[in-house]
Amino acid sequence: MSSRIVVFGAGGRAGRRAVAEAVARGHQVTAVVRNPSSYQDLAGAGVSVVPGDVTDAESVAAVSAGHDAAISAAGRMDMDSSEFYVSAAHALLDGLARAGVGRLVLIGIGSVLETAPGVAVHDTPGFPEEARAFSLGHSAELDVLRAAETDIDWLVIAPPPVMLDDEAPRTGRYRTGGEQVMADAAPSFSYTDLAVALIDEIETPKHHRSLTAVAG
Repeated sequence: MSSRIVVFGAGGRAGRRAVAEAVARGHQVTAVVRNPSSYQDLAGAGVSVVPGDVTDAESVAAVSAGHDAAISAAGRMDMDSSEFYVSAAHALLDGLARAGVGRLVLIGIGSVLETAPGVAVHDTPGFPEEARAFSLGHSAELDVLRAAETDIDWLVIAPPPVMLDDEAPRTGRYRTGGEQVMADAAPSFSYTDLAVALIDEIETPKHHRSLTAVAG
């Protein structure tokens, strides 16, 4: 059955793949970006490109009205990671609730997954400090989601802690785990298969209010 899906951060690598996967399955997509004039290549059959601010609850509510589900693939490199992701989490929960959107799937980052109980990848010895600061923003976002008293059925999907393949074709195959790095995961994972996992969780939700690892 066709759904209306709003995708925040639709202009990035992960966001674009999510839009393409959703449209290929017959869904209607609202692609939210900060500056639509820079992303008109996203527009087409089944896709509307609109301006929006994922850190502003009123903006989130306005662009999400009438939709069935939301995806957040948004990120900012020009501001503090924790500030951005915490603001976005609060705005998404508030704005989507106002709009009556009950399902939210967010793209996480593999470095927040655990390598041992209580030890995240970003806390292991030698992990680059700049990358750690960015990863801590994702952890702070997860803290907001977990602490929220909300009816929204949220999910954070975290791909493996590797550089995702931007060129690999879609295989449609992936596995899901828990909050730990999947030790037997394939050495690479693609944005296209991450998008498959995202849209699968929109069409047939299997994981709820959790951090869930995906891998090949």
